[in-house]
Amino acid sequence: MTTIPTPSYSHFEEDVIHQIITQPLPASADLFDVADACAAFVCVLVDTHDDEASNALCGRLLQALNQFRHLCDEDLPPHLIEQLIAGENVTSCIPDCWQETATLVEYAQALTQALLSNTLPPPLATSLTGLLHDVVYLLAEFVKEPYLTVH
Repeated sequence: MTTIPTPSYSHFEEDVIHQIITQPLPASADLFDVADACAAFVCVLVDTHDDEASNALCGRLLQALNQFRHLCDEDLPPHLIEQLIAGENVTSCIPDCWQETATLVEYAQALTQALLSNTLPPPLATSLTGLLHDVVYLLAEFVKEPYLTVH
């Protein structure tokens, strides 16, 4: 009987990390695309235990957050506006005191820069990575919440 070798988890993990680090965001990426990319970066980052890979993921995340911040200041394209038209009132995933998208992006950027400093004790870096994950996920969900009304 022939056994088919299966890739180990670490090999799979390395492939995912390599793919996510090396694949650039397209120039045509809109706000939702960049939000999804940021969420993908932190999703992989939170499960990465290799310092080099974590640094590369933080670098890519910081680039994406910078692009995200820029896109927040731009007019939304019509296809995104259609998705943001509210039907029923939805309770926001973000408390009223954090309703400013730019502030949340700045928080995520600051956390990412702190992790990139490589000066944090490992338990603190792990906690801040978890916090970064949560902030980015909330941010990605928040920008997609319907909030526009049709006149």
